Amino acid sequence: MADTPQLPVRAGIGLRSPHIAELRRDRPAVAWIEVHSENYFVAGGPALAALDAIRADYPVSLHGVGLSLGSADGLDRGHVTRLKQLADRIEPAAISEHLCWGRIDGRHLNDLLPLPFTDEALTVCCDRIDAVQEAIGRPLLVENVAAYLRFTSDALAEWDFVAAVTRRTGCKLLFDANNIYVNAINHGFDPLVYLAAIPGDAVAEIHLAGFDATGPCLIDTHGARVAPPVWSLYRATIQQFGPKPTLIEWDTDLPALEVLLDEARTAQAILEGANAVTA
Repeated sequence: MADTPQLPVRAGIGLRSPHIAELRRDRPAVAWIEVHSENYFVAGGPALAALDAIRADYPVSLHGVGLSLGSADGLDRGHVTRLKQLADRIEPAAISEHLCWGRIDGRHLNDLLPLPFTDEALTVCCDRIDAVQEAIGRPLLVENVAAYLRFTSDALAEWDFVAAVTRRTGCKLLFDANNIYVNAINHGFDPLVYLAAIPGDAVAEIHLAGFDATGPCLIDTHGARVAPPVWSLYRATIQQFGPKPTLIEWDTDLPALEVLLDEARTAQAILEGANAVTA
């Protein structure tokens, strides 16, 4: 695979369109930026030009939502081709996707749907990850997702399934601490058991986000500040795996850019406390 830039072991933010102009104008002191890959599957235009300009100032991570790695459908080869074209242009520091499915009979669904944790699903996901990594010529990070149901056919715990994916494919893990906390509360497991099952050298990045707790279960909305118990889990994650590049995600009810930067500063202080960087 091609040598790629590396994410700095510092805190970054997810960049959404309302903040692009301000980021380009003010160039705030944030270590790196993540964008959704599919928003830039175009041949040209102002959005791609803006991403080119941002890439000149910041390391960029491409985060996908549409590969549908666990779908019974085959891979969407057009999607993979567009991802490779974007990666060749941007030279991202990381490329990531979700360990889920969202495509059936050629139709894409607007959700990241959970997988059954079975040997069959494990084989499908691993085969798809291998195919994507070969096609794009770069390593792929896969993210554990929030799920609001479990299948009666599950043969593995979520953490054993995720660990097996990394072992079989050699891919890296985008470890979403908020998703683990949401799943732990909704499905009644100890998140520290999850941490203990994951090979530390497989974790290449960490995501942090907010959830909604107003209903009968926690919902991963990416629409609020990181909750105190997720910060606690993040500290435990850093203690378990060592300092890792960390991203603040915020996708709904977007606040001012300064709020994202403030969340990133909190994550950065935790990393510095763990001797991730020179303070």
